[in-house]
Amino acid sequence: MNSMDVRVVREKIEHVNALPTIPKVLNRLLAVIENPRVSLNEISSFISSDPALTTKVLRMVNSPVYGFPGRISSVNQAVILLGLTVVKGLLLGVSVFELMQKTMIGLWEHSIGTALFSRLIALRKGHKEPDEVSVDGLLHDIGKVFLVLQFPEEYEKALAQTKQGGIIIHEAEKNRFGTTHASVGSWMARKWRFPAKLIDVIEYHHKPHLTKSTPVESAIVHVADILVRARGFGFPGDDLMTPVQPEAWDLLGLTEKDLLEIFDEAEDSLQMTEDLTL
Repeated sequence: MNSMDVRVVREKIEHVNALPTIPKVLNRLLAVIENPRVSLNEISSFISSDPALTTKVLRMVNSPVYGFPGRISSVNQAVILLGLTVVKGLLLGVSVFELMQKTMIGLWEHSIGTALFSRLIALRKGHKEPDEVSVDGLLHDIGKVFLVLQFPEEYEKALAQTKQGGIIIHEAEKNRFGTTHASVGSWMARKWRFPAKLIDVIEYHHKPHLTKSTPVESAIVHVADILVRARGFGFPGDDLMTPVQPEAWDLLGLTEKDLLEIFDEAEDSLQMTEDLTL
């Protein structure tokens, strides 16, 4: 099977805004996110101007995925407490994943679960920015959305290949597109001018041992991704279990006791996130 030319794939992906199927509100959102001079006030005003978006954002920030369950009552409060990077990532997540609800049911739930587990692992390891690590987890599979939007028929074939050939989704993507959702996500995160750390984690969440700038964050999201698969929460594109890379285990130093406690902490929270449907 010949894969597509990666240059063609990248060019089409980076012009996803031009797709007629993209909702106008999402087009406006992407323009806001891509603006390097956008302020917290502008982000807050943009969210507040759309009642549906306001509801989605407030439901997310008051969920167990973040550290303020039930305590944030306004968009302004959310923006001030979480900061620009986290809010931009959160805003992107609640808007973009909605486009996948018919094509790949369960990806949003998998992403929420990965965000939650990422935050719990980050807290256990004493990470200084657990909310940013949570956004890393929320957006780690964002590249899948854009592959589906630009190449829906080809992506359906990739999904079918995971079932027929027993291979994991990013291997099926590589066969079809010559690249994977990890690289596609990093292209888009760079286009949106997200911080270099987030770009790096998206790129390396399947191979955290290769990153030099975000080894801890990439390892956290890598482990969180696999733990959510083990828990069976959501659907990442295949039903296979992959082992955690030894380098990630070694770097994080998680014990069996740590894992059991993380699963216990996550269980109630996962049930509470089930109403975060888009």
